[in-house]
Amino acid sequence: MNRKTHFGFEQVDEKDKEKKVGGVFSSVADNYDLMNDAMSFGLHRLWKEILIELSEVKSDSKVLDIATGTGDIPKILLSKHNTIEVHMTDINASMLSNGYKRAVNENFHSNTYFSVASGESLPYKDNSFDLITVGFGLRNFTNKEDGLKEMRRCLKSNGVLLVLEFSKPQNSLFSKVYDWYSFNIIPRMGKFLANDSESYKYLAESIRMHPDQVTLKQMILDGGFEECKFFNLLNGIVAIHKAYK
Repeated sequence: MNRKTHFGFEQVDEKDKEKKVGGVFSSVADNYDLMNDAMSFGLHRLWKEILIELSEVKSDSKVLDIATGTGDIPKILLSKHNTIEVHMTDINASMLSNGYKRAVNENFHSNTYFSVASGESLPYKDNSFDLITVGFGLRNFTNKEDGLKEMRRCLKSNGVLLVLEFSKPQNSLFSKVYDWYSFNIIPRMGKFLANDSESYKYLAESIRMHPDQVTLKQMILDGGFEECKFFNLLNGIVAIHKAYK
């Protein structure tokens, strides 16, 4: 019997989710940065800056950015620490290609390495990285538990994991406004700016299906990490989880 998981609000076979998610991101790849700026009013850039401030990165750090997309996190990292080594991975070749082009065009390609890879089956040796980052990618994993175990495996002892992801607003009234915006405005924005309302409908649904702050913290600890704490941003619409191996 095929195991089920969620693709937005839809129940699908686990074996089919990766393909469906891949279709979404192939569809949105060329308008990804534009839509991120529009949907978050540019705040996603500030959230990623905060992520880097929590990173404890050093001049000789070796970093893995999973679900790198167009490379926002590596760009910020390398602008502050140009001697580090950054491996940029994404399961979607279209997204990674755009990330590579951006790195070349915006001149942050030095000390970067690119690989099409799943966060649930990473092509790296044990104890390879000082820091692993995942920005708005974990919710799209078919099996988050497997992904978290892989991240722990690839981290060095005392290495840092940082997960930036949508989460659960802490105020009920704010949550209702956020739901209205997510399900009414974001798909229309996707249709207007990217001619693709369905992919952004999935985006809103995938956020609602993602574990809340406390649940994700426990999942990270269950994945073998020694310590985990989270930081709510914008009333918990977004949270950063920081953990140590």
